[in-house]
Amino acid sequence: MLPGVALLALPGGEFTMGTDSSEGFAADGEGPSRRVRVSPFRIAPTTVTNQAFAEFVRATQYVTEAERIGHSYVFHLQLPAARCALSPEAPGLRWWRVVEHACWQRPEGPGSHIHTRPGHPVVHVSWNDAQAYCQWAGARLPTEAQWEYAARGGHDGRRLPWGDALAPGGEVRCNTWQGQAFPDAPAAHWQPGPVAADAFAPNDFGLHNVCGNVWEWCTDTFLPDYHRATAADDPLDLRESGQRAMRGGSFLCHDSYCNRYRLAARSSNAPHSAASNIGFRIAAGMPAQG
Repeated sequence: MLPGVALLALPGGEFTMGTDSSEGFAADGEGPSRRVRVSPFRIAPTTVTNQAFAEFVRATQYVTEAERIGHSYVFHLQLPAARCALSPEAPGLRWWRVVEHACWQRPEGPGSHIHTRPGHPVVHVSWNDAQAYCQWAGARLPTEAQWEYAARGGHDGRRLPWGDALAPGGEVRCNTWQGQAFPDAPAAHWQPGPVAADAFAPNDFGLHNVCGNVWEWCTDTFLPDYHRATAADDPLDLRESGQRAMRGGSFLCHDSYCNRYRLAARSSNAPHSAASNIGFRIAAGMPAQG
């Protein structure tokens, strides 16, 4: 493990994973909820930051997939108006723009840079990029079960680490969409985009920003029958699907479109995909099966 990377040691044990709530997305396979057990493991308190990823790149000369491809996907309101107008829409998703030369170092394309945000989550990293970082760091991505166990912070049955209300008493506790209906009317005081990886109070296990901010890649492949098909002890899905699991939601989550900021929510993307709202955190322990 890298010097200076302090992972949280979690004892593991049984917990209730998934949800039977009607607000879950049936097509994502958020349930049925069930009791599962995870072995002791370690996990990072935050997602990997720009500064940490830069150290990896300096040491290895690694080039991310977005850099090799020559473009990545950026949410339209993160872009200056002129660049937004010149960047084509992603097929079927008008709020995403295909931005030439957008990558982890230039999150909104040419003219943007990470120099002023070293503590923000690294974004525009594919699952394959995350795997390369993990190999260098002597770590790995958490499994979906490890991620949910850690994100729950020892509390079964909650929608969110602190309870069921997204903003109890009006207090904002995570970085999700603020304002009117997604994707065109953000609140005047809020700018769409990631905030610092350690923003907001941690959960009761010490993890920051498990809800919102950026999606987090997991080890598992993604299939909607996950809860019916995987073991109750250290669940891990490695069946071929062409997709990899992501957890936690992002700054774009909103009840009017996508409430996947919830702890039980799941999503996926192709392992080569990258965007301005996808990052990862690292873990160690319980080596992958198969």
